Amino acid sequence: MAQIRDIMEKNVITIEHNKTALDAARLISEKDVSFLVIMKDNSPVGVLSESDFVKRLAANDKKASAVNISEIMSSNFRWVEPETELEDAIQKMLNSNIRRLVILDDNKLVGVITQTDLTGFLRDKLLVDKTIQNIQKN
Repeated sequence: MAQIRDIMEKNVITIEHNKTALDAARLISEKDVSFLVIMKDNSPVGVLSESDFVKRLAANDKKASAVNISEIMSSNFRWVEPETELEDAIQKMLNSNIRRLVILDDNKLVGVITQTDLTGFLRDKLLVDKTIQNIQKN
């Protein structure tokens, strides 16, 4: 099967660690994404998802403009390398019960992959395989 590099999203939306939750919320809304990678000194230090906003901000009735991203981000994020086989990445996501992986190459952020990316790739592969099977039958 394919490697992560074949389907990863290379245009990663990031935000600096010293910004507020309000800054992050605005960026998520503006870019129409479900999460951000949090950067410090050009290295990823965490991820911030819509779920983090709900669990760590809204549920605690905190004011977004008064909360630093570092207070609500997930610093224990999962990552893989671009050469990782899709099966291994899928297994990592399932085992960790997560919806996205950060892609690091030599500790540098080079992409992300989400459940949606994987689902789309697998759907397309199944359709192509089915089409080939149908052609071979005829």
